[in-house]
Parts: sequence; C-alpha cells; structure tokens
Amino acid sequence: MSRMNRTGASPSIAPTDLHDPSLYSNRELSWLEFNQRVLDQALDDYHRQHPTQPTMGTEVASTVSTRGIYANDEARGYVSAYDRNFPPWASTAEEWWSIYAARPWVAGGFVWTGFDYRGEPTPYNWPCISSHFGIIDMCGFPKDLFYYYQAWWSGTPVLHLFPHWNWNGKEGQDVEVWCFTNADRVELIVNGTSAGEQEVKANSHVAWKVPYVAGAIEARGRKAGQPELVDRRETTGAPARIVLVPDRARISADGEDLSVVVAQIVDSQGRVVPTAADDVTFTISGAGRVIGVGNGDPSSHEPDRASRRKAFNGLCMALVQSQKTPGEIRVEASAPGLASATATLATAATPPRPTL
Repeated sequence: MSRMNRTGASPSIAPTDLHDPSLYSNRELSWLEFNQRVLDQALDDYHRQHPTQPTMGTEVASTVSTRGIYANDEARGYVSAYDRNFPPWASTAEEWWSIYAARPWVAGGFVWTGFDYRGEPTPYNWPCISSHFGIIDMCGFPKDLFYYYQAWWSGTPVLHLFPHWNWNGKEGQDVEVWCFTNADRVELIVNGTSAGEQEVKANSHVAWKVPYVAGAIEARGRKAGQPELVDRRETTGAPARIVLVPDRARISADGEDLSVVVAQIVDSQGRVVPTAADDVTFTISGAGRVIGVGNGDPSSHEPDRASRRKAFNGLCMALVQSQKTPGEIRVEASAPGLASATATLATAATPPRPTL
C-alpha cells in the first residue's frame, strides 16, 4: 500500500453501509477502503468514476455463527453455523467474497473477524459474553466457515462436510447437509446410498436435505487430475474418555512460554462426540501451572482463570505455562464418568530475555 500511496495521505475508509462511496472526494485519497455492505453496484459505480484508484475492503462479512450449532437459539445465545446469519449492515461469507472475487480491481478484503472476541455480543445480548463474528472461536477452534475461506483462498484441496451426525430424537426429519470445497463435483453418500452428485460453482457451496438415520454421511469430492477427496461424519457413541492434544510438547522454561492443551471428549472408538459437555478438570504436576481455560462457548459464564471447564460441543482447552526451572510438566484431565488422560510437556532451559 505504501508504494502505491501517491500523496502520502492516510487512506480513507468508506463508513459502514455507505452505498454511495462517490460522496468522498477522490482528489486527496490514495486508496478508498470499503466497509460492510458497500457491495455490487456501489463498487462498480465508484470504479467506473475512478478506474485507476486502488480499492479494498477493510471490514467485510461480519457473518455470525457458533461452532457446532446448527439452529438459531436466542434463549441460549447460539447462532447456526450455516452461512446465512448476519446483522443488517453485514453479509454472508459467500455473498461478499463472490462479489469481490469477480472484481480483480478490488485488492481483497479483511474479514470481520478472524477470532470471536469478548464484548459486542452480536446478534444477541445477554447471556452472550462475546461476539459471534469469528471464523474461529475464542479458543482457536475452527468454525465451519473456516473451511469456506480455506477452500477459496488457500489453493490446497479442501472438502469439509457438516453438520455432525448425532441427531438423536430427530429420526426421519430432514437435515441440511453442506459441503465447503474447491472440488469440481461432490457426491453425498448416506448410510451407503448415494443422495446425488452436485457441481460446485466457484466461491459457493453444495447442499442436500436428507432424512436423519443414525449411521454415517460421506462426501466424495472429485476434481480432474487430483485424487478423490473424502470427508465423513459418523453417529458417535456416548462420551467414554478424554484425549489430550498439546499444540507443542516442548516449551521454554522461562516462566512465560506456554502450550495450548486441547481436551477432546471421545467415544469408545476414539471419535470426538460433537455434542459433549462434560466437566473437565485439569491437574498439573512438575514445572508448570494452568493459567487459563476455555471452550469457545459464547454464552459461557465460567471463569477463565481456573483449572476446570465444561466441554463445548466436544472440546475445551487449558493454557499450561512453564516455570523458570527446566523439567517436565505432567497434565492430567479428568471428568466424572470418563477415563482420564495425561500428556507430558518438556521445558527446556533458555537464555533470559534482555532487559533494561
């Protein structure tokens, strides 16, 4: 941006929902930056009037969703993870990106937001304690929309099938099944029977409605010259045990470094139970301590500075920090009625940070 700044002036931002960016004087602007629902005709009109001026989106999407939730529930403060919910000033992920992708003279857009964040609970108020805008939740767990952007931005093969297939009590009722993918075609298999194959349009998704029967759904994505992609969702059993997954097994013994240790609630076959809400306690021995816990639940009122947390849709996590003495940290996670799990982290001596 600095190389293209003709005047040295700060870039100007078109405010939210401004449908006539031409109201801004072009004479002193190096860039014009569009926010939110400055889409389609407004973009085209401005570009026609100022064809050489660089433009980009600086706050786009603001799509709202909750990880692992597939129906809006205002009482509990949850929003469906299907890409269709947004405040009046915003848009779906698919809408804004399809518009921007078709206009190469727009430099791209910054999605509001990468993470969920505390405050601005949208679209609901209390009992929500965070926004629902994130592509990933407050713990860094991907929402389904993560895979939409990955499919169309990453350049790597992507096939993501949702929702989960644990719908006890909804037998025979239709369930919406979506795929985010950059394959050319996708076939859906329901309990061994094809529910049909669909063509994938650029920057879009494919969807089916199928009656729920416990078992499995499987998506098979096909693209010329590439191996077939497969993604599968199975009806799991009841929660049986915990699995711990540290993001790093070796950290610095500086009293600051940490590992994010994820606790997965799995069934007897090791499959994450996507509706599990077991109360997990983290116990530490050795050269470390728990400095925080979380689960990504936008309506959770549990304390973050604690040693226990309920799983939210099968997942929770602890932040395990080193001490200044090298050694090992043993992390144990337990929950009533479940087999516990342990993970061992190594802490290595490290030079102290320079200080004044």
